Amino acid sequence: MGSEGPTGVTIHITGFKKFHGVAENPTEKMANSLKEYLAKNSVSKDLILGSCTVLETAGQGALASLYQLLQSAVKTEESESLTGKTIWVHFGVNSGATKFAIEQQAVNEATFRCPDELGWKPQNLPIVPSDGPISTVRKTTLPVEDITKALGNKGFEVISSNDAGRFVCNYVYYHSLRFAEQNKTKSLFVHVPLFVAVDEETQMRFTVSLLEVLASICK
Repeated sequence: MGSEGPTGVTIHITGFKKFHGVAENPTEKMANSLKEYLAKNSVSKDLILGSCTVLETAGQGALASLYQLLQSAVKTEESESLTGKTIWVHFGVNSGATKFAIEQQAVNEATFRCPDELGWKPQNLPIVPSDGPISTVRKTTLPVEDITKALGNKGFEVISSNDAGRFVCNYVYYHSLRFAEQNKTKSLFVHVPLFVAVDEETQMRFTVSLLEVLASICK
């Protein structure tokens, strides 16, 4: 009994830095502010906030740091004998969106519309060649439609989506879903609008509501 740890749901967060055409990425500000925001607002006891990390907006060149991040969380939870569930929630911005989008899947295709922040611009390349063709799809094991409905009931403009694009968001999501399958964790990607479309306070409230919905579903 002495080895038992917290029994809540541990949720790790990532956002992205700036990239071509988006000088201020709202997901960077969210990832940097979330812990302080939660400290000032009461949240469900089932929710345990793990790491909050801002990723380089890059694919292949940032892959080592992404896997180091994913693996470090698994090792930490093993060493601390955590008995709850582990979820990765990756946030990215869709500069043309006016609603939040919960992404159902990622595709094994890297076709970048512009170079990433490390200068890579792949076209029609498989993200993981050993997984097969670029049409290969990986889906989240989380109930996207239930999550979307729950957030809609809380007053947020949110949709479910089957297309995370083919840029860095999809690239990171594909790797995270693959890692989740191998390590018995869960992964989800969420696209958010720019602050000019949905203000910062609303986006923070949405983020907290999303985490509470996930904690409730997975407890």
